[in-house]
Amino acid sequence: MRSSYNIPAISIRIEQEIKRSRFIADIGHAESKADALVFIEQIKNREPDARHHCWAYIAGHPVESIERGCSDAGEPQGTAGKPMLNVLQHKNIGEIVVVISRYFGGIKLGAGGLVRAYSSSVQQAVDALPLSQRVITIKAVVHSPFALESNMRHLLETAGITIKEHIYLNDVQLHIDVEHGKESELESAIREKSAGKAELKLIKVE
Repeated sequence: MRSSYNIPAISIRIEQEIKRSRFIADIGHAESKADALVFIEQIKNREPDARHHCWAYIAGHPVESIERGCSDAGEPQGTAGKPMLNVLQHKNIGEIVVVISRYFGGIKLGAGGLVRAYSSSVQQAVDALPLSQRVITIKAVVHSPFALESNMRHLLETAGITIKEHIYLNDVQLHIDVEHGKESELESAIREKSAGKAELKLIKVE
């Protein structure tokens, strides 16, 4: 089960100049590979005169996602795309894409200089990037006696949990989404609040 993770809240642009070359880093949100490719094309269209548009993305969970890619975009192999992706992989941020548009200033940086330039550009952009959180949830049901329904509703409301559906059968069934990793905490609170008369049941999705 995937845990919750940080994602970009907005897109931002950071620029630095190294030996007369301009490195413009655009970084933003990409929930899927398709989103990342659209973002990359938008930057290419916005910066048509740049000599290179190097890019990297992780579309999905920062660790578990296999949807990731990078490109040197004409720079010497291994000097741009991989160093950029390497920075992203160490930040534990998911659903992220970065494009660096380089305007060549006439002075060659060498392979090591290029790696440092592209890496530092991504580093600066990530450090300035506002983040939000992708919350991973599990479907669950609170089973409660009728007499304790209001108590259970208040407990869930206090915990910031929205009741998606309520069903009245032999008891009250409150359908909710629980943040992954907080199931045990909620289960204990329900048991304590109801003196063991209410319980939390997780719904396993096949």
